[in-house]
Amino acid sequence: MTDNQSLTPLKMLLFSFHATNTIILSFLPLYLKDKGLNGTEVGWVLAVGPLAAIIAQPFWGYMSDKYKTVKRILLICIVGLLISSIVFFQMEGLIAILLAGFVFYFFTSPIGGLGDSLAQRRADELHVSFGTIRTWGSIGFATSSLIIGQILSATDIQYMIWPYLFFGTVALIVAWKLADVRVESEPVRLRDINVLIKNKPFIFFLFFMMFITISHRANDSFIGLYIAQLGGSESLVGVAWFVGVISEAAVFALAGRWFRRYHTLVFVIFAGIAYTARWFIYAAAGDPYFIIMLQFLHGITFGVFYLAALEYVTRLIPNLLQSTGHLMFYAAFFGISGIIGSLVGGALIDSLGGGALYTVLGCFAAAGTLFLAIYHVMSITKKRRAV
Repeated sequence: MTDNQSLTPLKMLLFSFHATNTIILSFLPLYLKDKGLNGTEVGWVLAVGPLAAIIAQPFWGYMSDKYKTVKRILLICIVGLLISSIVFFQMEGLIAILLAGFVFYFFTSPIGGLGDSLAQRRADELHVSFGTIRTWGSIGFATSSLIIGQILSATDIQYMIWPYLFFGTVALIVAWKLADVRVESEPVRLRDINVLIKNKPFIFFLFFMMFITISHRANDSFIGLYIAQLGGSESLVGVAWFVGVISEAAVFALAGRWFRRYHTLVFVIFAGIAYTARWFIYAAAGDPYFIIMLQFLHGITFGVFYLAALEYVTRLIPNLLQSTGHLMFYAAFFGISGIIGSLVGGALIDSLGGGALYTVLGCFAAAGTLFLAIYHVMSITKKRRAV
């Protein structure tokens, strides 16, 4: 089997999982609005996902490192995704949706992190660019956002469960054919996690990074509602995500050509500056088509930021704890940041509107960029003194 053939199931898994992910990310807020929830209540439901992720991602990452398998953990989580999604989409009322949503996110939230962790390891094994593998997730996201947006506009938002189950089933089928990771070491133990917790550069980086990722996750949750506030439809929400994620896929695909020319933190800081400018520009939007035209900035912000941050974190953590470290990164990026972004964003868009929300997001991104720039300068100074 060639290297490319061995990567095909992994690429298809990333494609199909992120196709399901875009359905939740792009259309769940609109689905919940259709169920009768207000902006604040939508924020509560969206915050349950990151809350579950904070528990689920380190747990499943630890199980993956302990038993030295990513494939088996992925299979368990995808089966859980399919079963729990059926229950979640049948719920009525805020409390029932919150409880079912927690179980649903407990299984779904680790899949992206585990898939990216496996892709990072396979890329290292085969000496290929991580971005060329990860770009298939972005292609799946973009394809799904465009097609499903058109379907839901022509039918009804309540039918979003059917394309979700279709792509989830495809993910389960291709996951059986994955090549698992090979780790030549003793199984990880609970006390080994202290190595990560005591890793000050790792912990400081996660904390400073979160000022930017809070703004990113709030946009994920509420860009659909903001476009709707500006007069856009479900199909326009789908087009907005399509434009954004196509630019993200291009960045992932080309990253191997330019990524190693500068320190990874330089790219993180550059993306932070771009995030700051993006949110302030969005705050001034008066038309949904203006947002769509500027969605190419998603690749320059998230695409660059995520690739650079993940590579930087990979350098900071030992091989024995790669899955755990990657999912701690994921828990900070999508978990804690998602809770804060969803709760604050829901309250702001409900009370002051989308323009005020994006102004606050611009301030968050600016603060995070400043902190990371100071962190980078201090890291360089410390290394020079050590020499």
